[in-house]
Amino acid sequence: MTERRASRMLRGVALVVAALLLPACAGLPTTGDVAVGLVLGESTQDVDFLPVASGPIQGAGPQEIVEGFLEAGITTSDNWATAREFLAPSLQRSWRPAAGVSIDVGTETRVLTSSVASDAVEDADSADVQVRLDLVAIVDEAGAYAEAPGASPTMFALERMDDGEWRITQAPDGIVIDEPRFANVFDGYPLQYFDGGWSRLVPDVRWFPRRQSPATTVTQALIDGAPSPWLDPAVQTAFPADVQLAQDAVLITDQVAEVALTRPAVGLDQLTLSRMRTQLQETLKAAGVSVTQVRFAVDGRTLDAGVVELVDTPPDVGTIVVQNGVFGRIVGDEVTEIPGITPGVAAIDQPIVSIDVAADDSLAAAQLADGHVYLIGDGTFDELDSRPGLIEPSLDPYGYTWTVPAGEPGALQARGSDVVEHDVANAWPNASSISDLRVSSDGARVAAVVTVGQQRWVVVAAIVRDPAGIPLELGDMKQVSLISAPATGLAWLGTERLAVLVDPLGPQVVTQMVGGPGTAEAAPEDAVSIAGARTVGGLRVVGVGGQLFAHAGSTWREIATDISVLATRAGE
Repeated sequence: MTERRASRMLRGVALVVAALLLPACAGLPTTGDVAVGLVLGESTQDVDFLPVASGPIQGAGPQEIVEGFLEAGITTSDNWATAREFLAPSLQRSWRPAAGVSIDVGTETRVLTSSVASDAVEDADSADVQVRLDLVAIVDEAGAYAEAPGASPTMFALERMDDGEWRITQAPDGIVIDEPRFANVFDGYPLQYFDGGWSRLVPDVRWFPRRQSPATTVTQALIDGAPSPWLDPAVQTAFPADVQLAQDAVLITDQVAEVALTRPAVGLDQLTLSRMRTQLQETLKAAGVSVTQVRFAVDGRTLDAGVVELVDTPPDVGTIVVQNGVFGRIVGDEVTEIPGITPGVAAIDQPIVSIDVAADDSLAAAQLADGHVYLIGDGTFDELDSRPGLIEPSLDPYGYTWTVPAGEPGALQARGSDVVEHDVANAWPNASSISDLRVSSDGARVAAVVTVGQQRWVVVAAIVRDPAGIPLELGDMKQVSLISAPATGLAWLGTERLAVLVDPLGPQVVTQMVGGPGTAEAAPEDAVSIAGARTVGGLRVVGVGGQLFAHAGSTWREIATDISVLATRAGE
């Protein structure tokens, strides 16, 4: 047996080559604050650099062939034609590269072990090579991303061909890409699904190779696919199961997406067609495809499809704080009061721990120093929950305030303005504690930081509601990100990302995509709380001394002082 660490890139890997993105597939952000990096699904108009690997080197041994095959996963063109060159002819036809992606730490961490010693390769006709991958995450055949840290052994069988060259005869389906280059090869696209009331759209991020046309790729995934299992209980699609794409291409002409459907679409009613068009149109826009409308056709005949009205997204109103005892929106050095809420906050005679303001400014849920949670409205001040050990509450877009004790994650409750409690079933059954909770702006998902075993996880779950919008239960918990230190804050950044403030001793902000990778950056020293926003650039952090910080490029800038409470907005 021989063993060596694959600590170098394969000899002959080509230099990075430039490939211009198709103009119809590109888009630029048109709204929002200055953000760190690109918005999910958007792409630049500039030259896009795609890594390209080379084929087998003549005379390469079994380990070099396997190493080269793994490296070739970065080259997606012609259905991974380069990777197929490392395979025996019989396997070239049956190997399925699109079956999934194993994302590992890096090429230098791959350990290859061969059944044939290096000095015996010349006399051997067959060999087995085991590769140990240090996995970070996986992407399944549907494009869904999930963290999967840990070692993963993978076996390959090789034989010497008639020309004397070694080729792989047995290999698992799917490809391997190292984490640093994953985002250079794949892009994340938020497919849009309706919530249970057909009034809001909920994103479901999927990852597809960058070489493919986004318009065709996301349309196929939306029409022919299904929501991710964890999200499925809270969402629905307008596309009936018997309606599919009639052509494997979506053409964009003058910013109009031409979508050919199969014949069952002819019999659909106007409302269903309008929902289908709205769902696909918003999916294409979220994917960065420059379209103004979608046009459906069957056998060349255009279908009459309108659009449905969705719940309006409230404008981004800025940062809400308590500064020097005054509650409201802070702009420069002034705090503007919020009618109906500011007087109620001013009347509170004990310290305030947190305030979550409804998207329409009609209500606010506040936790006071006694740990109890109260609802503040126009002239009203009602106690909602007095259970011991409550974490900070979260309002949802339906007007329900979510509360739960830190040591009893399963005791999750939601209360409306009538102060009637509703137990939310199936709340994190495997968790022993919970530190943070935030309901998304669409009301279909809830994010939390929970402890499972000895590990702290950022998780999400679908929210199942009755026709009146009352929360009934949560779907199965999806683990989004493992964190190594206690969390002191959780927030939504737009609809696809979460921000987590971790480690009180050395604060960091972890920005985590729901269904994608995350990043970490140092937070301001002594940061104690965090508030979300529509964009990464809108994130706000408060220090223990009352300093309010905002992003300024890759650093933090102090923008205000004397902040006693950094309030949050429902859904952020």
